[in-house]
Amino acid sequence: MLTAFARAFRTPDLRKKLLFTLAIIVVYRVGTHIPIPGVNYTAVQQCVTEASGNQGLFGLVNMFSGGALLQITIFALGIMPYITASIILQLLTVVIPRLEALKKEGQAGTAKITQYTRYLTVALAILQGTGLVATARSGALFGTCSVSSQIVPDRAIFTTIVMVITMTAGTAVVMWLGELITDRGIGNGMSILMFISIAATFPSALWAIKKQGTLADGWIEFCTVIAVGLVMVGLVVFVEQAQRRIPVQYAKRMIGRRSYGGTSTYIPLKVNQAGVIPVIFASSLLYIPALVAQFSGGTSTWKTWVETNLTKGDHPIYLVSYFLLIVFFAFFYVAISFNPEEVADNMKKYGGFIPGIRAGRPTAEYLSYVLNRITWPGSLYLGLIALVPTMALVGFGATGNFPFGGTSILIIVGVGLETVKQIESQLQQRNYEGFLR
Repeated sequence: MLTAFARAFRTPDLRKKLLFTLAIIVVYRVGTHIPIPGVNYTAVQQCVTEASGNQGLFGLVNMFSGGALLQITIFALGIMPYITASIILQLLTVVIPRLEALKKEGQAGTAKITQYTRYLTVALAILQGTGLVATARSGALFGTCSVSSQIVPDRAIFTTIVMVITMTAGTAVVMWLGELITDRGIGNGMSILMFISIAATFPSALWAIKKQGTLADGWIEFCTVIAVGLVMVGLVVFVEQAQRRIPVQYAKRMIGRRSYGGTSTYIPLKVNQAGVIPVIFASSLLYIPALVAQFSGGTSTWKTWVETNLTKGDHPIYLVSYFLLIVFFAFFYVAISFNPEEVADNMKKYGGFIPGIRAGRPTAEYLSYVLNRITWPGSLYLGLIALVPTMALVGFGATGNFPFGGTSILIIVGVGLETVKQIESQLQQRNYEGFLR
């Protein structure tokens, strides 16, 4: 990986793309520290200090924003609205025929779906910004903070509107920065911003573990956690690269005097076909009852049960529910993102077949059978990756927002591998010598 980056910096045009990407990252990180108007910055800093890593219901969103959510800055919402909009559009593509037709139109249809994603991102940013401002005004953003009610001192409607507009504009700027990286940088802009947001929280989280440690002034816990994290990164890389290759043979066709086809290829089915999406879905779904209980008044039985069992990351009921939801959403996402019938029809259209399997419906049934078999270990792997850090590292003072947790480590590894592959592919294009020298 380091060799690829070194070679990229020695290539002039790639060096420009890398430096441009780094400049955009700097702009993004600066924006995560600029508070929005109408916020008492001193009170916010005091509440963040008192929280000391116990971020409660907003831990996941705060991680995706690089810590900007609890700071209530102009980039407080980060790229979470865009991620949510992209997932919603991807799910609706399976349900709405118009979106499915646009997806099949190629580049023009993809550009139209991207435009819809932008509109939905702005709408979700307005909704989430309004919810964040209302939560901050009520003092529920930092429930245990002594000055939580002083975070937004001015309760006027004009101030609230300005705060919401500022955060919505910040989300639009983040979306624009991501697209700039995709167009003029090294590509994959949104994923890189997500990578930077999560990686930015690592130093403070690791140092908090060191401060909470008791062995050798916390250095033993600090080094042990880093070693365990490196081992987990290696395991995740191994599984993320694993795939089942289904061989495909294309028959020869004579068109005029030329023959086409007769080649062999394969369909790569990844063990973790769903990526990190099931973990995000499961985390978000488990936040809903806790969020409803937090804003509901009274002391009803269901509220007490939710606050007891579904708000602590190390509670057995929470762990079991989290694991089962991850497994369910892994199968659900694979079922809507990979269509065996469509793949079988395309293979049949171009004269392709799987050796030993008849074209058409038998091919679709075979693909479904293989996909279900490899989804089981993939879903169990996701569940274990998400739960093992919580159970094994609780002795080191790690919270549900531990940096080497399931969501963060999957995103870090996935984006890192994809970025390295893109840089290597661009290097191969520029260093290709061909047959004649």
